Amino acid sequence: MSREVHVRFWESAGVRFPRATHLPLYRQEAIFERAGHVIARSTLAQWVGECGVQLQPLVDALAAELLRQPVLHADETPVAMLKPGHGRTHRAYLWSYCTTQFNTIKAVVFDFADSRGGQHARAFLGLPGERGWRGKLVCDDFSGYKACFELGVTEVGCMAHARRKFHELWANHGSQVGEQALKFFGELYVSGWSLHLDGRTGVDQAAGFQRCGSNSSMRWFGCASKRPSTSVR
Repeated sequence: MSREVHVRFWESAGVRFPRATHLPLYRQEAIFERAGHVIARSTLAQWVGECGVQLQPLVDALAAELLRQPVLHADETPVAMLKPGHGRTHRAYLWSYCTTQFNTIKAVVFDFADSRGGQHARAFLGLPGERGWRGKLVCDDFSGYKACFELGVTEVGCMAHARRKFHELWANHGSQVGEQALKFFGELYVSGWSLHLDGRTGVDQAAGFQRCGSNSSMRWFGCASKRPSTSVR
């Protein structure tokens, strides 16, 4: 039973739960018991597992549709997972893959893995197989994605992650370089939004960035990318 279904069940009986309340199975078990319903945690777990099995074809179809798109976003976030026999939690990861904001198909797939190893991303994308996905992947600079780029995937660096480093330089050190970079990032955001309003996407947008970005900003980013990291202060 999911948290949402659980909340709706009790609300139908007049019991109000905050919508943001997280209800893992052991808490649900205790709540049911206090209400006079003895439902073993193993039974609740079985219900969750059966729901997962029934929904797997839908997940597979969504993943297949996702891998037909030319541009995807990818990221990974840690989740605590109980490790049987160890009495403590293990850091597992949810790898998320989604379409872009410009895609008419709004889809996201979460792929659970027990580690942050790059092999999980390659497995989801079907690499290095001949029919593996080889589109443009928008992601941060995490090393786990690097092998994908050696197998035909085109790397699209995340501008928000790049901007963050310059913001940290400006906020923490009063860096003039960081301040100037933030102004140029602002120009690029305005240019990108203008191109979006014009209905341009994909390659047309990339070309448009080069045309709309000011000459000074494009030259600056070109030069800054060649500077050693120790000089950006």
